[in-house]
Amino acid sequence: MKEKLSPLSSFLGWHYRSGSTAETDGEVALSPGIGYLGKMERSCGATTDGFPLPSCSSEGAAGPAPSADPTPSPAPGHTLHCVRSSAMVDVSKWPLFTLLGAQEIASIRQACIFGTSANEAIYITHDDEVFVFGLNCSNCLGTGDNQSTIQPKKLECLSGKKVLSLSYGSGPHVLLATEEGELYAWGHNGYSQLGNGTTNQGVSPVLVSANLLNKKVTEVACGSHHSMALTSEGEVYAWGYNNCGQVGSGSTANQPTPRKVSNCLQYKVVVSIACGQTSSMAVVDNGVVYGWGYNGNGQLGMGNNGNLLTPCRLAALQGYCVLQIALGYAHSLALTDEGLLYAWGANTYGQLGTGNKSNQLNPVQIMAEKERIVEIAACHSTHTSAAKTQSGQVYMWGQCRGQSIVLPHLTHFTCTDDVFACFATPSVMWRLLSMEHDDFLTVAQSLKKEFDSPETSDLKFRVDGKYIHVHKAVLKIRCDHFRSMFQSHWNEDMKEVIEIDQFSYPVYRSFLEFLYTDNVDLPPEDAIGLLDLATSYCENRLKRLCQHIIKRGITVENAFTLLSAAVRYDAEDLEEFCFKFCVNHLTEVTQTAAFWQIDGNMLKEFICRASRCGAFKN
Repeated sequence: MKEKLSPLSSFLGWHYRSGSTAETDGEVALSPGIGYLGKMERSCGATTDGFPLPSCSSEGAAGPAPSADPTPSPAPGHTLHCVRSSAMVDVSKWPLFTLLGAQEIASIRQACIFGTSANEAIYITHDDEVFVFGLNCSNCLGTGDNQSTIQPKKLECLSGKKVLSLSYGSGPHVLLATEEGELYAWGHNGYSQLGNGTTNQGVSPVLVSANLLNKKVTEVACGSHHSMALTSEGEVYAWGYNNCGQVGSGSTANQPTPRKVSNCLQYKVVVSIACGQTSSMAVVDNGVVYGWGYNGNGQLGMGNNGNLLTPCRLAALQGYCVLQIALGYAHSLALTDEGLLYAWGANTYGQLGTGNKSNQLNPVQIMAEKERIVEIAACHSTHTSAAKTQSGQVYMWGQCRGQSIVLPHLTHFTCTDDVFACFATPSVMWRLLSMEHDDFLTVAQSLKKEFDSPETSDLKFRVDGKYIHVHKAVLKIRCDHFRSMFQSHWNEDMKEVIEIDQFSYPVYRSFLEFLYTDNVDLPPEDAIGLLDLATSYCENRLKRLCQHIIKRGITVENAFTLLSAAVRYDAEDLEEFCFKFCVNHLTEVTQTAAFWQIDGNMLKEFICRASRCGAFKN
């Protein structure tokens, strides 16, 4: 039975019902996405889930769903980037990944959670195998059928291909680009967002080739029901739903196959793209931002709320070089090369971080008094914003677990991903997480590795004739008992071998291993001996951990033995727990051998105490 003293890393969020509608409050217009706009970054992300699409009017942007798909359409898509976080990322903070075992988790190199209730997942292993699991709305898992699965299924047609970019829409539909420049699409296709010229749903990944022959796709982005692709030459192609001009063709006619976006982008080299619900944005190589499509909440930052059928430059940021943009449900963030953060668009939940809830049609600077910002985060399906500073501080604002936080709030997180895992609703990922393992060990991992190592140890304990190799420095740092032992004039300070005869080998080894790892791996019966040691050495943390292990291992047969140990070692919480267990199972417990072997005084005390609790009433 293995227990950890450190707190649990999993933070389980709540789920919305699949297909549920979102709160609008004047913000139904956009479920935008994100884009990471540095030249060296590649988009590997996704668009998620679900809100019903409004009409292209002052109330919304998307229009009714086609008759072939009468169910409410979920929220829009965005591009999540394959940008490695400098902090340790724990995928178990996303509830869906708790379905996987430790070995499966260890095999993951990249992962993305998406869906209306964060109910779909795709991950890539270190061997470049692609797996999916989850609800499978609109065949978005690409498994060839419409069945949900809690067991990961391998996508054979994509395995072995190195994934460069991944994005998803609200049907959802999914786009995936490989390092070879190939583009694959599957899932919802009611608006031809898969780019194959039809509206037939894609049950498995299919290569998109129309108008992209001899083109190498480097990045993909999905809106709610439209798609974009960026080529190695800096060209942008768009297709799918176009009711508000989000395809950038100059009209509002849907586009069934990829079409090059020109006009103001004709002679520009685009380095990154991003999609909102029914809007699109791009950044060119000089840091200038262009936007087109729906603008009902001012999310394009043009100073008005009129839609744009072709790309238009974001003039308000003239003179600034934008490195990263992040689009939330109806708001936008931009980060400049000087570390300045600007926000605009909808602000019903304080997601702009301006200190109020007023929408902004033009970019306004926020967090000006903070240190340099190095990363910003938002997600199309949430009203949550996050940012990370140069020193590693992580801030969040907007809608966080139902609360409206109107100013950036300093958190205890080490990466922006944790904000969305723990406080966004739904708990989707704002970017594709990279689980690349470093080729060096952390301090904790190094200590664990050196426990009982004859090569590096400078001290041995001999218990029951067996040796345990340790390091005096570690023992002095971790345990007051050893600090006193080795800093005084005790003879032990000069010894290379110390004999231990008051504790068993399993107990003493477990204690020393705990000092190196914070872990205890003992059955409840041996944990009693470790509780004795923890009491003798005044190790209160270990004492509490032993009590926890013992509680989880209590049975009718050992209940009185454990109760006796709790009394003997003055473990009041454990004593109360064992006493209640014995009273609740009084008939069975009094028939065990342990009951009749206890000390007479303790037996009398138990009977009196049980009587006061009414255990012997008829």
